[in-house]
Amino acid sequence: MKKNKQIKIASILGIIGNLFLLIIKLIIGLITGSMSMLSDAFNSAGDIFTSLMTFIGNKIASIPRDSDHNLGHGKAEYIYSMIISLIMILSALYIFKDALMVIINKNAYEYSSWLIIVCLTTIIVKLSLFIYTNKLAKNYHNILIKANSKDHLIDMFITTINLISCILAKYHIYYLDGYVGIIVSLWIIYTSVNIFKESYNVLMDKSIREDTKQKVYDIIKKYDEVKKINHFNSTPIGYLYQISFTIFVDGNLSTYESHAIADKLEKEITSSNEDIYLTVIHVNPIDISKESTKK
Repeated sequence: MKKNKQIKIASILGIIGNLFLLIIKLIIGLITGSMSMLSDAFNSAGDIFTSLMTFIGNKIASIPRDSDHNLGHGKAEYIYSMIISLIMILSALYIFKDALMVIINKNAYEYSSWLIIVCLTTIIVKLSLFIYTNKLAKNYHNILIKANSKDHLIDMFITTINLISCILAKYHIYYLDGYVGIIVSLWIIYTSVNIFKESYNVLMDKSIREDTKQKVYDIIKKYDEVKKINHFNSTPIGYLYQISFTIFVDGNLSTYESHAIADKLEKEITSSNEDIYLTVIHVNPIDISKESTKK
């Protein structure tokens, strides 16, 4: 499938790009003693793991449904997203601790033009990765690639702040270094919690969005043969949903006629909503004369 192939490529590019950034940040950070640069390096190490989890999660999620997994393996995306979010939170807490110590101990570091070069290189690499992954996230509504995309954007913003602190260090203004480390950690925690919540909601079978549900009802209303509906249920399958409900039609219709209505309705709903993977409709007869009397 084209989607899985493109997400696989994005994961590999993420691993290569972040590995390159990790090496140069670590070298320059250790040489200069810059806490913000070392924090950024640690963040890149986490990004490598994130890209690796995206690769593995996507590979498992792309496995077709079988006798043991009738609805496929789509939820693997969300399991691995939760793992990614927890690792990111642990990384953020480590960065926060070290950054706080820098502020308390008033550590200074040696300015180097290489700090500027590394920051600019990081911004270029992360901007490129963000543009690519953000496009994929919008096209395929994939939470794993969405998490990667947000991570790239955050890294780009954080490195921009890091760049400012490096420039200030040239004029012996070091106080911003520790605060950048804290900003890095807090932002990572914020993003990680959101990813965790989104993954948790799907794994706990959160219902389909209200706007999508309303679109389904609007389609049903166009069918005069459908007198009423009930038992509307939705089940997430990866980032898509399977929906089911019962429609009531004139009991005088033949079995063939009533099921033909349901078949047509199923096809229209599924083809008209990109969030819906499968529509299952149960058909029940209704006594029109009694319904009219009630009215």
